[in-house]
Amino acid sequence: MPEPVLETYTSELRRRGNPSSLHASGQSARMRIETAREELAGALGASTSAEVVFTSGGTEADNLALKGLYLSRNGGTFAAPGRPRVLTSTIEHHAVLDTVEWLETQGAEIVWLDVDEDGHLILDAALAELRRDPERTALISVMAANNEIGTLQPIPELARAAAEVGVPFHVDAVQALGQVPIDFSSLGATALSVSAHKIGGPVGIGALLLDRAAKPVPVIHGGGQERGVRSGTLDVAGALAFAKAAQLATEDLASRAARLSALRDRLIVGIEAAIPAARLSGRRGEGRLPANVHFTFPGCEGDTLLFGLDARGFATSTGSACQAGVSRPSHVLLACGRDEDTARSTQRFTLGAQTSAADIDALLTALPTVVEQARQAGMVSATPRWMQGVS
Repeated sequence: MPEPVLETYTSELRRRGNPSSLHASGQSARMRIETAREELAGALGASTSAEVVFTSGGTEADNLALKGLYLSRNGGTFAAPGRPRVLTSTIEHHAVLDTVEWLETQGAEIVWLDVDEDGHLILDAALAELRRDPERTALISVMAANNEIGTLQPIPELARAAAEVGVPFHVDAVQALGQVPIDFSSLGATALSVSAHKIGGPVGIGALLLDRAAKPVPVIHGGGQERGVRSGTLDVAGALAFAKAAQLATEDLASRAARLSALRDRLIVGIEAAIPAARLSGRRGEGRLPANVHFTFPGCEGDTLLFGLDARGFATSTGSACQAGVSRPSHVLLACGRDEDTARSTQRFTLGAQTSAADIDALLTALPTVVEQARQAGMVSATPRWMQGVS
């Protein structure tokens, strides 16, 4: 957590006050939360602070957008929906995938939008599907950038098309925040989800940017906070820290993105030179997030690579950290046309503000040994137990 964010957070934790209360300390807290709302709105290009709805994180923001907009488009009920269609891509985060699959159990018709081998939405097909039956379509939801392989999606084109046919458009921008520009006002989407912990803020605070005309049905009921769509006592410290983190993450974004992109490309070239069998996932250059590198390593289990790198001081991942620690093939790579073995051989390298060229070189030095050990472990695990150790 950046020092200014930590200072903001810990300073506010020393104070008390429910921003929904009418006494002096409550109203003081209300003023501080509205300051945070204004700062976050400014960092994300919202036209007004009223478009910022604080949530507990990206997962809640996604759920509120999808369930709430679906219900609002269907008269507030799941019974006999007049607009049952929900369009979304096959590589969404599970916060969206699992939500739309739940909506399907309530009568929704899910239309899966396919991606190419790089995880990029097949735009012509998506636009055709969006325009095919808009009067029966509740909403469309597509992520700004994939959280595993880093591919950027054609969000402006989708936003324009959705607006033309009058279909609400939700964007999961959790992974994109702080890496690529986000301007909610000019984008023209109906709703956009973000989360603080992705940009150095505290865990447990996020936001749904919600167009002023949108009126999603609440999925949490109570005191009617946050425009009546998200009840619950507001986390003042979290909101202030989130706003500070967003401010830091979006200022001078172009130069920081350029630095990360250079390090990203250095790592990609280095891995391809050191391990020729490794295969880059996702697009290259401007088509991917500046801080994302994702490879598959044939013959290696992703978890084995992770533990080998972790033992050498490198924190990597095999996919999304939000799947409750369950090891499974990447649904993203499966959607990109990879087989199950390939989808298990993944490793994601995420760069940060403190990452240096020396860190990249150190990783490239360690990686070949780790990959070779993982290959050996893979071959042993594939050998029948009675043959292991037999030469």
